[in-house]
Amino acid sequence: MKTIIVTGASSGIGRATAELFLSEGWTVGLLARSADKLEALAQGRDTAMPLVADVTDPDAVLQAFTEFTTQTGRLDVLFNNAGIFASGGTIDEIALEDWYNSVNVNLNGMFLCARAAFAAMRSQSPQGGRIINNGSIAAHVPRPNSVHYSATKHAITGLTRSLSLDGRDFGIACGQIDIGNARTPMVQGLVEDAIAEGRQPDPTMEVEDAARSVLHMAGLPLEANVQFMTVMATTMPYIGRG
Repeated sequence: MKTIIVTGASSGIGRATAELFLSEGWTVGLLARSADKLEALAQGRDTAMPLVADVTDPDAVLQAFTEFTTQTGRLDVLFNNAGIFASGGTIDEIALEDWYNSVNVNLNGMFLCARAAFAAMRSQSPQGGRIINNGSIAAHVPRPNSVHYSATKHAITGLTRSLSLDGRDFGIACGQIDIGNARTPMVQGLVEDAIAEGRQPDPTMEVEDAARSVLHMAGLPLEANVQFMTVMATTMPYIGRG
């Protein structure tokens, strides 16, 4: 049975991805801060393992990954997904606390989880595994008033490329999925903000479509890798003027 840890598993893309992998027979480590939400998601599912941890806490991350691999014997895939979108504005309007929190969760958190996964995959037998980083359309083009989010997501692309290169000697593949406007609570908030301001909200897509894309990436043999995948609402304003 294949194994995966999904970070940010308590809601949004993480939850949809965890549910899909569980339905496909994978053993899934559900990593997030909310114990209640993880327990509810795992209820009645023998292959679901709640892992309560804050991705910004190095000790908690290492403990969660160690707990998972101790029980399962190995880690095949990490879906490095946990992230936040703090209050927006121009750079002089963004609170420093929001900048620091964005960097801490979106970049440091992904680094810490990738680090723990890489170490586990390097040391296990047979050696190897796959890390899938959740980037964003913002890793290519930013939304207005989102310098904190955009900067961290551009940094994830550098993380992905470095892990792909450094993982080659250990059979560790790394790819990135850049998702545009899946209907998560975060995106729904942006839609509601646009409506409140009298603007036409951007098109969205079902969050399950993003999850199916992650499943495709995860299911490949280690000799093949989706280096970068973009999946988005078809008519969102990304290509030209939309």
